[in-house]
Amino acid sequence: MEPRISLVTLGVDDLERATRFYEAMGLERNQRFAEDVSFFQMGGAILALWGRHDLARDAGVEFAREGYAPVALAYNTRSEEEVAEVLDMAARAGGRIVKPAHKAFWGGMQGYFADTEGNLWEVAHNPDFPIDAEGRITLPE
Repeated sequence: MEPRISLVTLGVDDLERATRFYEAMGLERNQRFAEDVSFFQMGGAILALWGRHDLARDAGVEFAREGYAPVALAYNTRSEEEVAEVLDMAARAGGRIVKPAHKAFWGGMQGYFADTEGNLWEVAHNPDFPIDAEGRITLPE
């Protein structure tokens, strides 16, 4: 596993309200992937806003109470095979596999693990989000 965070996903109650907030803060929403999610390029990482219920369902965890701010960090891999490798590494290190590697509804490969403190990490391969030699992820234009 290379040392990087590819995406930070914030679970939100109102996607449009949250999107307007981040746009008002000067961020530019990516329009190529804009259905039920908002992506913003943040230097070499991506900020994602997604409905909290959708995030919980995708991770395979129970929905938390209102006022709880769910967050999932993401590590994007360079290949589909690497998704399972990183999940195995997390399990060997003492993490808990929340959702094993599987084909994602958006076409890539993904899985989730929780670290020893319960923090969620999505491990994903998305061929539409290229990773450069230094590990920086980029939203396509």
